[in-house]
Amino acid sequence: MSTSWYTGYIFLGPPGSGKGTQAAKLTADDDICHLSTGDMLRAAISSGSEIGKKVEPILKSGALVSDEIVVDLIDESLNSEACKNGFLLDGFPRTTTQAEKLDTMLQTKGKQITRVFDFSCSDEILTKRVCGRRLHKASGRTYHVDFHPPKEEGKDDVTGEALIQRPDDNEESLKKRLTVFHDMTSPLRTYYENAGKLSVVNAALPSSHVYAQIRAIEMFHKVLASQKKQ
Repeated sequence: MSTSWYTGYIFLGPPGSGKGTQAAKLTADDDICHLSTGDMLRAAISSGSEIGKKVEPILKSGALVSDEIVVDLIDESLNSEACKNGFLLDGFPRTTTQAEKLDTMLQTKGKQITRVFDFSCSDEILTKRVCGRRLHKASGRTYHVDFHPPKEEGKDDVTGEALIQRPDDNEESLKKRLTVFHDMTSPLRTYYENAGKLSVVNAALPSSHVYAQIRAIEMFHKVLASQKKQ
């Protein structure tokens, strides 16, 4: 049985495009769960579930977890109370094969992907955002040399301890990550565009403007759906 009120979102975007910030806002406002593949894998291992027992030796060996296991994890997560109103996927799917397997699983539950938000931002802006990030490792507090600088350069506001730059937050590493991202997600965009579910947001704008785009797109589609019913 289809549940038309149930929402299933996917955020598609490169590192530094602001997906995490928007995910926190959307999941809080709509009371839906945020499904990150990394978090789900860690939670499965901690819980000692059957899936967790399968995943742990795979991750320890450095191998990739199969698409089937990740889809099973999503399937299991959707049964939780946190996901009763809908979900937001970030980091999965990454390929059209994964998207097809996800769609098949959702169909068995009477659910579907409502919208895929494609976070569009130039590599130049992404480079400035990512390479300017600084971290206080002990607390997890984050700063940015241009957009959110500490009171004293290179030092945490609270403790005065030194800030670090993550090893992969440099231009060379980011360039490689962006090349992989663009090559991998191009077919995925086509897949969701053909399904009529892809909506592009300008992620180069300030955070509040990006969120306003997301809400406006959803409102547009709700109005459109109600008109079709009349």
